[in-house]
Amino acid sequence: MTADAPAAPKPAPPKLNPVRVPIVEEPVAERTTDFREVLHAYSKEDSILEAKRCIQCRRPWCVEACPITQDAREYIRLVASGDFDGAARVTLNENPLATSLCKVCYHYCEDACVVKKKGVPIAIRHLKRASLEFGKSDLAYVPSKPKNQRVAIIGAGPAGMMAAWELGVRGYSVTVFEEEDRYGGLMQTIPAYRMTDADVETDRARYRDLDVTFVKGTKVGHDFPVDQLMTRDGYQAVFISIGTSTHRTLGVPGEDLPGVLPALQFLKQLNHGVDVPIGHEVVVVGGGDVAMDSVRSALRESHGGHVTLAYRRSRQEMPADPEEVHGAEQEGIRFLFQRAPLRIIGQGHVEGIVVQSIELGPPDAGGRRSPVPVPGSEETIACDTVIVAVGQKADLEGFGPNLDLKLSSQGWPEGKGKGFETAVPGIFAAGGRSVVYAMGTSTEAADAIDAYLSAKRGETSGPRPDPFGGPKTFTKPAGYTTPIRV
Repeated sequence: MTADAPAAPKPAPPKLNPVRVPIVEEPVAERTTDFREVLHAYSKEDSILEAKRCIQCRRPWCVEACPITQDAREYIRLVASGDFDGAARVTLNENPLATSLCKVCYHYCEDACVVKKKGVPIAIRHLKRASLEFGKSDLAYVPSKPKNQRVAIIGAGPAGMMAAWELGVRGYSVTVFEEEDRYGGLMQTIPAYRMTDADVETDRARYRDLDVTFVKGTKVGHDFPVDQLMTRDGYQAVFISIGTSTHRTLGVPGEDLPGVLPALQFLKQLNHGVDVPIGHEVVVVGGGDVAMDSVRSALRESHGGHVTLAYRRSRQEMPADPEEVHGAEQEGIRFLFQRAPLRIIGQGHVEGIVVQSIELGPPDAGGRRSPVPVPGSEETIACDTVIVAVGQKADLEGFGPNLDLKLSSQGWPEGKGKGFETAVPGIFAAGGRSVVYAMGTSTEAADAIDAYLSAKRGETSGPRPDPFGGPKTFTKPAGYTTPIRV
């Protein structure tokens, strides 16, 4: 009797490399003179090197952190092997706005990356870009068998475009109504040094074979009532994805002076090629992503001017993306924390803004420390332009109380029912605090719309079909358990 052969040794786990392949940036002195792209793409060789740092976790933490369940682990594996065509297909399989997201996503996946525990996380967003730029990414989505049911979508921002894709690949006939003359919603306000309208159009071109029609220059609720879409125009369901297109004001004296600009208007005009006249001493009020886009854009538009950001809370409490804050610091933006505006002064034009120092008191209902004014701490910041970036809200004109919409803490409307259904059967509403979060909530809404319309056909809804016409349906990657964020 022979002895059993010794068991084969288990393969050693991949060695963790904590050092990221550098991402080349445009030099500060050059990039602040215009709106050229700041972050450069990886080369083929560098993207392969970076992808090989991924240790391919059994539990895909990066995927669980993604609001749209993007299978980052798989496209990174394919990039590491040099299969860029395969990586592009995997990327686009769950992400119809990948060209846009590979430049502006907040990369929650990188926050969850295991490599971050020992060093710098994998550059997941940049590897997504590599997969699209070096792989075959000009693919057309394929619709399933026509359902012969029509869906209207109000708003062509990231939520609306994602819902249109979700429903289009399922075989629904979709019409997207957009009040602007361009698509992308609030993505239109993202400066060209981060992303351009051409990126949105590259993504939208992949919809070409879907039964999805985009209608510009139509403001539902203003041009005609929402319920007309179902009662007169023959749509069986409606998705409201209007986002937060209206700016919030400071509510202080002097805000109506010439030289005070709403941030959204300022950014949108720049993206549309409008030369916005601003001075050489600019103050931006706010601490979010729109404020960061505003300070960096104002620096470029002021042609050698000085830009200050005034924010009423601390650096640690700024909601802006740390990557953008770092970029603003590199470019010489002056930050004044714990300053609240009291009034804007000037004779016929802005000449300064009076701010007051703030102490941070006990946490408020949301867990953030409440700002408390410090008596006698007023100071005047001399300036000739003030850009207001203190938040946005939805324009709810024409969206009546019968919908019983819920407004999120950041202002976008949502349906209160399952899958974001409103009080009116067949009408749904959702949004999100970032591009990818808006896409995530609209995916949930699209699933609910599919279930609603399937029931009307006497059928049961199922998972999203293969958007490229293959036999498979959407499944979560192996090892996936529960989302890190909901």
